[in-house]
Amino acid sequence: MSTLTRRRLLALAATGAASAALSACSTTQAERSAYAAPAYPVAPPPPSLRNDPGFGEPQMMYAPVNDNGFDIPGVPFKKIDPRYYRQVVSNPTGEAPGTVVIDTSQHFLYVVADNGEAIRYGVGLGRAGFEWAGRGVIEWKQEWPRWFPPNEMIDRQPELEKFRARQIPGKNEWEGGMQPGVQNPLGARALYIFQDGKDTLYRLHGSPEWASIGKSVSSGCVRLINQDIIDLYSRVADGTPIVVTSGLAPAAQPEAVSQISSDAYRL
Repeated sequence: MSTLTRRRLLALAATGAASAALSACSTTQAERSAYAAPAYPVAPPPPSLRNDPGFGEPQMMYAPVNDNGFDIPGVPFKKIDPRYYRQVVSNPTGEAPGTVVIDTSQHFLYVVADNGEAIRYGVGLGRAGFEWAGRGVIEWKQEWPRWFPPNEMIDRQPELEKFRARQIPGKNEWEGGMQPGVQNPLGARALYIFQDGKDTLYRLHGSPEWASIGKSVSSGCVRLINQDIIDLYSRVADGTPIVVTSGLAPAAQPEAVSQISSDAYRL
């Protein structure tokens, strides 16, 4: 497999920001070598949000959970701005149902639904020098992924040397990387963004660092609370279109059509 780059997606960057380095949540050929991206049809729109069990009191949405044998701690949601809680809002994106839209200016991720609605999540984003924008496809999803920091990152942060990927001689198998777990930088789920069949090296992923939600502190990727990335993962299919933009004006941000109560979330 030829080396995959993010050149084309970055060329579409609405901000015009230059790439300073690969993102912290990038992987190496170790993760991609055995994966051939298939062609997917356009993902279907998400189902109706009426009576959706994914919404309710924040203490329910962000409670401790055991997922595939991993114990994810509860989130101190009272320390997070409520606008970043998972919630249903009027769709401000103008995109078709089934599309994922990230508004970097507001630190929101939307999944566009039917009936003029969208699911909104708070996200953490890359700090200055790592921003990006454009259109792509969520080509691949993985539960509890291993993390292979790219060589460029290891060169900048020598303490990551123990996680360097090493190919087993004569095999399409790799050693190294950080094992899955709640402290893994990719968290409970990772969704991999491609464009034109090429891996952009950017991901949507979980994170134990709940305090980063609503801020620009990571090295390029889009991070969500682990409980939220698990919910998002269940709602999007391989082949889901994704748009990353800073073009949603603050005035266009919708009022929530559901409040932080179980009755209001069940529309």
